[in-house]
Amino acid sequence: MRKISRGLPSMTALDELFKGRPETLDPAEVAEILGMTKQGVYNWLKNGTIRGYKMGSSWFIIRDELKAQLAAGSNRESREADKPKE
Repeated sequence: MRKISRGLPSMTALDELFKGRPETLDPAEVAEILGMTKQGVYNWLKNGTIRGYKMGSSWFIIRDELKAQLAAGSNRESREADKPKE
């Protein structure tokens, strides 16, 4: 994962992306963070692509769970594995 350095302890790009966000997010906030539509977030919630919780008609997403899920799905390791061995 790309590191962002600003004279402080290094943060990952995901840390920077979620910095200052509340512990629980609604689909609109997730859409804004990830640069996608709310409908896309609802689709991901309904098909289990991202973990969320539904209470009544409202969905919410735990910020740190989403961040961990995105980190686990990073393709950085697969890129490293695809490099030819010397």
